[in-house]
Amino acid sequence: MAKTLRVAVQMDPMESIGIEGDSTFALMLEAQARGHALWHYHVRDLALHGGRVTAWAHPVEVRRVKGDHFTFGERVELDLGRDADVVLMRQDPPFDMAYITATHILEHIHPRTLVVNDPASVRNAPEKLFVTHFPDLMPETLVTADRTMIMRFREKHGDIIVKPLFGNGGAGVFHLRPDDSNLNSLIEMFTERSREPLVIQKYVPAVRQGDKRIILVDGEAMGAINRVPAEGEARSNMHVGGVAVQTTLTDREREICAAIGPELKKRGMIFVGIDVIGGYLTEINVTSPTGLQEVARFDGVHLEKAIWDAIEAKR
Repeated sequence: MAKTLRVAVQMDPMESIGIEGDSTFALMLEAQARGHALWHYHVRDLALHGGRVTAWAHPVEVRRVKGDHFTFGERVELDLGRDADVVLMRQDPPFDMAYITATHILEHIHPRTLVVNDPASVRNAPEKLFVTHFPDLMPETLVTADRTMIMRFREKHGDIIVKPLFGNGGAGVFHLRPDDSNLNSLIEMFTERSREPLVIQKYVPAVRQGDKRIILVDGEAMGAINRVPAEGEARSNMHVGGVAVQTTLTDREREICAAIGPELKKRGMIFVGIDVIGGYLTEINVTSPTGLQEVARFDGVHLEKAIWDAIEAKR
């Protein structure tokens, strides 16, 4: 019989999640079904003092009942290094200094308490930068704040995508055609708001057929959905109207997964979602990947079971 684990879930407010689509909720339901004890806390509830990492956390029970999907117990100060076996780091991006600070704090307890995904690896693998370690698998990409280099890239490719380096959910992503005169204005807008470079990418027309989210568990590809953009929209994110449809993996996509899988496993990334457009790898999502419930609806495969199998094997 598997060991009963004490699981602390670092995530956004329970009240705000959509129980029909939230991957963290699916993970919590599966953990509870296996007899594991659950606690819920927010990032702001973390504390590091005297070498201890603690969080003000609620014991929580979850159920698939809309509008009544959780019950909290009395709030307690939980010692994450002593009183938890697993921490699921599942707060949504943006990947900002608060996110980075949380990874530094959780590093004090990992791997004594298993943090999923490994906090140092999460910190060192922001979605739009980690992917650049695999240039042969991705569309031509430029990461810079230099206007001259951006203009040169645009002259070469014409059709480009411009997006913030640490954005999420499709926010701030622009498709610029060769005759679009807004590039200078966009550069000005981004540089006024942030000191980070931009990501400039060759546009892949195949995005009209969808942006495939492939889920890897401990380095192995286990399921996928295709996200098709809405009419007149360049972004396929479901936050902005993209529609999830059933799909299978192509030989090229299996090749991509085989190429990156060993590195993901080596870095302690148990639950990862990659994005592939037209046979090109565009992002590697390690912070709070999604897609579990969509895969379950389309294929009847509950990947949260595989994730918990992998976690339990490491405990």
